[in-house]
Amino acid sequence: MADSAFFCPLSHEGVLAVRGVDASKFLQGQLTCHMDYLSDAKATLGARCTQKGRMQSSFRILLEGDGVLLAMAHELIEPQLLDLKKYAVFSKSKLTDESASWVRFGLNNADSTLLGLGLDLPQETDSVVRANDLIAVRVSPARTEVWVRVAQAADVQSRLAAQLPQGSLNDWLLGQIRAGIGQVFAQTREEFIPQMINLQAVGGVSFKKGCYTGQEIVARMQYLGKLKRRQYRLSLEGSDVPEPGVALFSPVHASAVGNVVVAARGDSGVELLAVLQADAVEDGNIHQGTADGPALKLLELPYTLDAKLETQR
Repeated sequence: MADSAFFCPLSHEGVLAVRGVDASKFLQGQLTCHMDYLSDAKATLGARCTQKGRMQSSFRILLEGDGVLLAMAHELIEPQLLDLKKYAVFSKSKLTDESASWVRFGLNNADSTLLGLGLDLPQETDSVVRANDLIAVRVSPARTEVWVRVAQAADVQSRLAAQLPQGSLNDWLLGQIRAGIGQVFAQTREEFIPQMINLQAVGGVSFKKGCYTGQEIVARMQYLGKLKRRQYRLSLEGSDVPEPGVALFSPVHASAVGNVVVAARGDSGVELLAVLQADAVEDGNIHQGTADGPALKLLELPYTLDAKLETQR
């Protein structure tokens, strides 16, 4: 169903809110994305890193009311709140878990349905449109998130169901994998620097914004370092979907050569994103679980990695 029209609730993620007059200023020093690039018509991907540049979370962030909302894996909300609050003590901003206040739906190939909700969303990725107390965000060319206040959620879901079949979260994640958008989950928290999941290639890292937590490591890797591991798209025969963090191996290496980022069942087997050592990919002999486990096949990503272009953001 991943290529057809459908909708599904995005039950795997929650919403962290940062509100108050200093919300954007505070987050500018905490996140990889540039807060000045956000507007009522523009959202972005981003991440929060440790001092060593390892991602504690990744998210989609947008303006809302007197602050911003960040959608991330449910299990990351609490640890991010606890950590961010330590740095917000002297800031006029308030951090809360607003997961119970919002319901988010993923829509695939459903622009006519969006129009029926009064949402005329531009085609450009990261575009945002707001109408009738609804928010729509273009997350990739055929995929849209609709953010709904919980009081309206049942009505909106009923209207969506009248126009579209309901797909599964697996269908939605398969579209995300095909768009090449990695994500941090509990199993991979503090495992990757942003470039390892190609976050800089999909607009989630700004190299013009100045200092933020982990910035020195992230910038050094972009300008001076040689990235030994990065994200690739692969397929795997069978129907067993590996969890994020599952190790991948190569027979010519003594230890694991990478980890699964996100995986979903596809049309014929499993498709996934994984962070892998470049030399192991060149060898082309990648296996799940053990060096003689199920073999993986390399697939193309929908974008080109271009360090020069990435540093212009």
